[in-house]
Amino acid sequence: MAAKGFFDNWIVKNILGAVALVVALMLLAQLTLCVRTKHNEHVSVPDFSGMPVAEAHNAAKIAGVRTDVVDSIYVRHMPKGTVVRQEPKAGMTVKEGRRIQLTINAITSKKVPMPNLVGYSLRSASAELSSRGFELGRLIYVNDIATNNVLRQLYQNREIQPGKMIPGEASIDLVLGLSDSDNMTVIPNVTGLKYRRAVELIHENSLNVGQVRFQGKVRTYADSLNAVVYRQSPDAEMHTTVKGQTVSIYLSLE
Repeated sequence: MAAKGFFDNWIVKNILGAVALVVALMLLAQLTLCVRTKHNEHVSVPDFSGMPVAEAHNAAKIAGVRTDVVDSIYVRHMPKGTVVRQEPKAGMTVKEGRRIQLTINAITSKKVPMPNLVGYSLRSASAELSSRGFELGRLIYVNDIATNNVLRQLYQNREIQPGKMIPGEASIDLVLGLSDSDNMTVIPNVTGLKYRRAVELIHENSLNVGQVRFQGKVRTYADSLNAVVYRQSPDAEMHTTVKGQTVSIYLSLE
């Protein structure tokens, strides 16, 4: 009876009612929050690498996420305006509607002054080009008393003067001397090497890169850098050849 009388007290009733109301409001708020945040609804983040921004936006919409371009950098050989990296990364599980931050390849590349390479050795000229972000292009040999001495520097098949501002990713061809007493070189074995190192080694041996063929799913410049040479032509077993000849390489990601 005492207990019944206790719960019949109007003060106790009001307190219990208030507690029940608070609990009900908390449950309602939790339910609303779950609905708004789509609690327990998760999706896998697509791989946007190499996609133009518009294509990445559409792919994100289909997958149930959103994209934001938050930064841009310059990546050589990668199409301008395409996705370089993303956060969260592809394959991660996120809540539906999550914003994926994208970094894209810059639309315009930085311009760099052309150095004066005339009189440099091939090795020194190659190092100087690399330090400025340029690429070593073709090695064009002509008769001269000093082998691998730079005689002229070319950009887009025209001689380029020192100080000229050109894109930082530009490919520079070198006209080099070649004497009759020092015109042979060794064909290096580049099988098993990644793309960039294989190209460097071919150039270091005074040879040009011929055909470059990729096997498998090589979609981006990053993929090409990770690809490995599985065959070359001519083979290294041929030992020597005249400087300036070409070596073709065949690469695969597998």
